Amino acid sequence: MTTPSNPAPLRLGIAGLGTVGAGVIKIIERTNELLAARAGRPLEIVAVSARSRDKDRGVDLSPYGWEDDPVALAKRDDIDIFVELMGGSDGPAKAATEAALARGIHVVTANKAMLAHHGQALAETAEKTGASLRFEAAVAGGIPVVKALTEGLAGNRITRVMGVMNGTCNYILTRMESAGLPYDQVFDEANKLGYLEADPTLDVGGIDAGHKLSLLAAIGFGTQVAFDQMQLEGIERISIDDINQAADMGYRIKLLGVAQRTENGIEQRMMPCLVPATSPLGQLENATNMVVIEGDSVGQIVLRGAGAGEGPTASAVLGDIIDIARGIRLPAFGQPIARLEKAVAAQSAAPAPYYLRTALEDKPGALAKVATVLGEAGVSINRMRQYGHDSDAAPVLIVTHPCSRSAIDAALAALPATGVVAVDPVALRIEEV
Repeated sequence: MTTPSNPAPLRLGIAGLGTVGAGVIKIIERTNELLAARAGRPLEIVAVSARSRDKDRGVDLSPYGWEDDPVALAKRDDIDIFVELMGGSDGPAKAATEAALARGIHVVTANKAMLAHHGQALAETAEKTGASLRFEAAVAGGIPVVKALTEGLAGNRITRVMGVMNGTCNYILTRMESAGLPYDQVFDEANKLGYLEADPTLDVGGIDAGHKLSLLAAIGFGTQVAFDQMQLEGIERISIDDINQAADMGYRIKLLGVAQRTENGIEQRMMPCLVPATSPLGQLENATNMVVIEGDSVGQIVLRGAGAGEGPTASAVLGDIIDIARGIRLPAFGQPIARLEKAVAAQSAAPAPYYLRTALEDKPGALAKVATVLGEAGVSINRMRQYGHDSDAAPVLIVTHPCSRSAIDAALAALPATGVVAVDPVALRIEEV
């Protein structure tokens, strides 16, 4: 007979035994008594699933049952929580998660891609069957930002969420600056260190971070996940010259996500921006993540920590598991699914100053032609700097007064017709944070 002094274990099935999955097992094995004390009951791994049974993962899997098919694991009668750590927006991860939720089995996942594309449908299933769907580990690694939004800041009307949410991109940009190295060289270095996804565009193209931001926006603004409304731009075109010139002006370049509520809808963008070097975001180094949240009552808070890796991400997984063990039940996105409104995308981003970098052919009147094109597009020049050069093309840096992105795009489209632009321009928003 179960008594309060001898509670039944909370039984786990873990699908995916990569870095994070192995990390979860290590923490449970290493700190079982502590976790049981905090959860109010022991945690017991019943069975696991992965693509290969024989791979050395640094943990002994012999005490646990094995399922070749993660869907079969999700359908086992002897698990209380299905822990999904496989990744991928569709395929086995989605099928197994759906199978677990349909049976009323709680799900803890680190899968931001699956949630960004199917979060609404999965949350609807969870609500119908009474299951919990928890995903702290899907956003910013070990930083408890989902918990902060759904619980600690529940008394606030959230106005803006922003941050650096991809450690690989932050590593590349800070490494370029500190070592004076070009993008391609640092990209190769990051790849050899194992920092990049199998498809590197998920990292450097801003997609991975965009998935994360879309989840935070949904929680913060009480809307359905709207990843399809995210403006995405990667860091592939950032040069060492951009980084050096930004530093000269007191800025650093970050792949910055911003989601904010405006009068004409919700802005969601993930793109490289210039931020003040003295700001918390500007001082962020290497693979660390940072999320900044602004609410009407609390003002601005800053959360900083490891955004990936075995320990930090496994820590977030365990946090969700312990909440479920304690009997804490929250809607996946902070509100009952019926209350989540469809996100209305803002028609245009809030005006901001922009950094423009190009090179002009050494011809009389070249600068005047560029200034004319910018003026006709509604872009006013704040300052302009022309650098010394040894070739026929002169590097030019322009900082604009605040203007719309559509005005910048119109100017960029018209510049080639001047006949004086030797290098495709790069335009980066300057975000005052």
